Amino acid sequence: MTKESDQFLHPRSRYYGDFTPENLAFNANLQEFAQKITYICSLETGGKISSEKAYKEIKALWKQLKSSKKNLGISEKPPESDEGKSTTE
Repeated sequence: MTKESDQFLHPRSRYYGDFTPENLAFNANLQEFAQKITYICSLETGGKISSEKAYKEIKALWKQLKSSKKNLGISEKPPESDEGKSTTE
């Protein structure tokens, strides 16, 4: 597969969030998750796979994404910033 066709079939968006290697890796995993979900939904909509199979595959992908988040140490809550804080505190 050529680079151009790979980019067309599997587009990646730039990451504009808070840069850490972990956040960047998770973003790549999240984009891959979204792409696979799109394929599964298309297969199910087109009658190529059953709703049950689509559900099971999506559930497995979700577990992988959750595991990725945990293994990368991505926190549940973003760190607090100085923005939005009152100056009287």
